[in-house]
Amino acid sequence: MQLAEYWETESDGRIRCRLCPHQCLIADGHAGRCGVRMVRNGRLYAGGYGLLSGAHDDPMEKKPLYHFMPGSSVFSIGGWGCNLSCRFCQNWGISQTVGRSTRIVPPDEVIDMALGAGTRAVAYTYNEPLINFEYVLACAGLARSAGLANVLVTNGMVNSAPAAALLPLIDAVNLDLKSIEPEFYRDYCGGSLAPALEFAISVRRAGCHLEITNLVIPGLNDRDELFVSLAEWIGEHLGAATPLHLSAYHPAYKLQLPPTPPETLQRAGDICRKTLPYVYLGNIAIDGQDTRCPGCGALQVERRAYRADLRGLRQTGTAVSCAGCGRPADFVLAREH
Repeated sequence: MQLAEYWETESDGRIRCRLCPHQCLIADGHAGRCGVRMVRNGRLYAGGYGLLSGAHDDPMEKKPLYHFMPGSSVFSIGGWGCNLSCRFCQNWGISQTVGRSTRIVPPDEVIDMALGAGTRAVAYTYNEPLINFEYVLACAGLARSAGLANVLVTNGMVNSAPAAALLPLIDAVNLDLKSIEPEFYRDYCGGSLAPALEFAISVRRAGCHLEITNLVIPGLNDRDELFVSLAEWIGEHLGAATPLHLSAYHPAYKLQLPPTPPETLQRAGDICRKTLPYVYLGNIAIDGQDTRCPGCGALQVERRAYRADLRGLRQTGTAVSCAGCGRPADFVLAREH
């Protein structure tokens, strides 16, 4: 197995993992909360290194990333496990399970598959990719050398040192922000809000493209004041041009509440658009995926079933503008490295 990074030995011989905010204290023969970082003979190993739950060519819009290389495809890989235990997890079949893979896929093979698929980027997604930090770091370095962009879809539960090591290789991030309420993280996710917010700020400071996703769950995180607080926090700390995806919940895993009604998502979108110009509604058959220019209101990008029509944008070099009024458009159409 691959030796892990970010750990130290305590006085009693147990290992303290320093990768994520849980900072698990792990005895020999056991694993941390993520299920993949495990201690063997006094050392911490990255037990999920190269064990993939999936590898697929996806539309970039499926991540979801609407303002980064729209209309392009991205080679997406995922592993097993997660460092949160969300009762409502929409992908619990892989995030709350470990150990199903038998073949290690080396990083160079991932890059070969991405290039062979004709994609322009690699996404680390499906489960929580940061628990397999060493693997993501190795793949991202090779992808950057091969001219591919790196996309990270994450809950942001990572400490500052590993984040600082990885983010220079990352081009775009979609951060799954469960709620703007600390109690929600504690009661329904087994985690803390503060590290996710700190990670979001780190992503912005590192110069990565950033989009936020919030899963809206009826009766739990769908109060008007929470949407106001969420939009205002994003506007103040990340910038008003940060896209926000409000996603509909469906019953899954340990939570069997009714699915999010369309009118709840529409109400949330109306509230957030008072602060943020780019608010999208997803995971439900409803309008709310198109982008209009905040300046003139012209349709810039029309989206249908993960397909994007970019006729409302004009590109000159790496600069992107509105085809209607010429206002600079908040899009990344091509990787700039």
